[in-house]
Amino acid sequence: MKNIVRLLVLTLVVTMASCSSTQSLQEYYVDNSENPNFLSFDVPVSLLNLEEVELSTKEKEAISSLKKLDVLAFKKTTENTSEYSAQKTSVKTILKNPDFTELMKMNTPYGKATVKYLGDEDAIDEVIIYGDNKEKGFALIRVLGKDMNPANMMQLLQAIQKSDYKGEGFEKLEGLLKG
Repeated sequence: MKNIVRLLVLTLVVTMASCSSTQSLQEYYVDNSENPNFLSFDVPVSLLNLEEVELSTKEKEAISSLKKLDVLAFKKTTENTSEYSAQKTSVKTILKNPDFTELMKMNTPYGKATVKYLGDEDAIDEVIIYGDNKEKGFALIRVLGKDMNPANMMQLLQAIQKSDYKGEGFEKLEGLLKG
């Protein structure tokens, strides 16, 4: 009987030690997608209108590595100021994870932004864009792909410029920034 109890205790200790107390970004998205203070939507690559554009081989390679964009935005109001602060702290804690590599920080007319990524520098699987504005709220954009190459990001931007993409899919986010 003592051996069974020891085995159960050991199993419990190993299980607890292997569980991370830090929430993942994916878990954060799922946990808040139904929260009324958040806007949550996906933008498929097909909305970028790149099917009919003449693309170079490099641009095609850049596009093929891209899957979709997941957007989660918190719209700050006078009624949810304390939740805004708590949610902002949660996001910043998640983004401090050493698995995220910082690409750049920016100060824009809309607020501050940080761009980070997950994966190897030659094969990025996820780019995270986090921006916040003290009056309006914050937004998290996950650019999901497979083996995205940072050198191809410029190719991707050039391909989008060639298309007739006019921001479809981002209307809700634009409303957050302007409203």
